[in-house]
Amino acid sequence: MLTLWGRRSSFNVQKIMWLLREIDLPHRHIEAGGAHGGLDTPAFGAMNPHRKVPVVDDDGHVVWESHAILRYIAARYGAPRFWDGDPRLRSLADRWIDWAATGLQPDLLNGVFWGYYRTPAPARDMAAVSAAIARTDARLAVLDGELAGRAFLGGDAPGLADIPAGTALYRWFTLDIPRAPAPRVEAWYARLQERPAYRAGVMIPYAELFGRLDF
Repeated sequence: MLTLWGRRSSFNVQKIMWLLREIDLPHRHIEAGGAHGGLDTPAFGAMNPHRKVPVVDDDGHVVWESHAILRYIAARYGAPRFWDGDPRLRSLADRWIDWAATGLQPDLLNGVFWGYYRTPAPARDMAAVSAAIARTDARLAVLDGELAGRAFLGGDAPGLADIPAGTALYRWFTLDIPRAPAPRVEAWYARLQERPAYRAGVMIPYAELFGRLDF
């Protein structure tokens, strides 16, 4: 049985929890990191030398890094819905996964969520936060255009393309910040919220992280 390590309030862990529920894959979840600790143990270090979550162990095969884990689970257990056999079609998901990692996440998660929510109020650089919000708005405006004529990033049904960016939307839309209108992104987020796997895997309270830079 596949085992997942990571705290439920971790954005990167939530990507994996969402996919596991979408494909209804039996698994074991061990809370690790943050208040749960466990990352400094020799056993965890042997699995991931970077001592970060998420990590999965699939009957002795260990994978770390959230997007590598997504691709591994999708390829092994999620075909054909989450892993198309045609590399040309599969490249669509790859593009959105890489875009989320190199574009959206640095601005939305690092710039806005960490800069605003995770940073204690006296230490916030609100000019930097405002700039990150503007960059995120611009990225979501591009995404809004790409969602024209489709319900999900990959087409009419949710797939691997939706997970990295879709997971980030929960933080974006629940933060007390100004946001530019993005009607198609908002409609996409509403459709994701209708999915039990998204609600169970992603829509998890994160108040424990407020004003905390230590985990």
